[in-house]
Amino acid sequence: MAVQNLMANSPAEAGDSEFVQFWNEVLAPKFIRFRHILVDGLTRHSEAVFPRLPVRKGDRVLDVGCGFGDTAMKLAEIVGPEGEVVGIDCCDAFLAGAEADLAESGLAGSDAGNVRFMRGDAEVALPEGEFDFVFARFGTMFFANPVAGMRNMRKALKPGGRMTHIVWRRPEDNPWLSMAKEVVLRFLPPPGDGARTCGPGPFSMADEETVRKMMEIAGYADIRFERVDAPVLIGQNVQDAVDFQLAIGPAGEVFREAGDIAEQKRETIEAALAEAIRQQTRAEDGIVMDSSSWVITARNPES
Repeated sequence: MAVQNLMANSPAEAGDSEFVQFWNEVLAPKFIRFRHILVDGLTRHSEAVFPRLPVRKGDRVLDVGCGFGDTAMKLAEIVGPEGEVVGIDCCDAFLAGAEADLAESGLAGSDAGNVRFMRGDAEVALPEGEFDFVFARFGTMFFANPVAGMRNMRKALKPGGRMTHIVWRRPEDNPWLSMAKEVVLRFLPPPGDGARTCGPGPFSMADEETVRKMMEIAGYADIRFERVDAPVLIGQNVQDAVDFQLAIGPAGEVFREAGDIAEQKRETIEAALAEAIRQQTRAEDGIVMDSSSWVITARNPES
């Protein structure tokens, strides 16, 4: 199944934004390498809310920032063959992985092809008025223009349709990300103003009051926040966890932007990170740390 390019039909057809380029050129290979953490390690947050999502058999669902497609395929199981799930992402490598997993899953055949994937940027354009439910797991925090992105998500809903998005809470509530950055900053300078980034970052929607105002401006009603605390897998072993932290997230950004200086100090930094990680909880499948997210729900008002 070919991935439709929604962006080719949008006003931004002149090219990808700098953030989309960064995802495709820099982050995608790192996310693929650590897919076992980014998919398997973070599912406990979505698993905590999936049983209560307002999704029914026969619904049409949009999964924004679908990544490797795991949540889109889980949603497809809920809506059944009478429904449809569309996963949208701006990263080509993620969509290729999603297509491959879909082909192996049997969903494409057993549920009459009720899952499909599209390349697109929610901040630019989404299909309008087509969906009963819109979902996003750890994607909306990276919107450079969050009001525009969330407004497009609302416009994708039918009148009365509902949305849920999951975002990280404060750095101090998420030591699995903040701890490593604190360690790395003992050896390296913070990134400069001109650093290439994937967008505002994982904690850009941590503040409830700010995000509520954004969503109100975007036109949502019945906006609700629920805190979910869950352990996350940060590596199968200490070295895996060290490699993950230096590749992705706040610590990875500091390390990447420091360039040659970071490489010269790599051995020292890895040793300090390893010592900090050894103090974390160990489970049967690896090393886990505490994390905390907001599950935010809202409704598209009746027109």
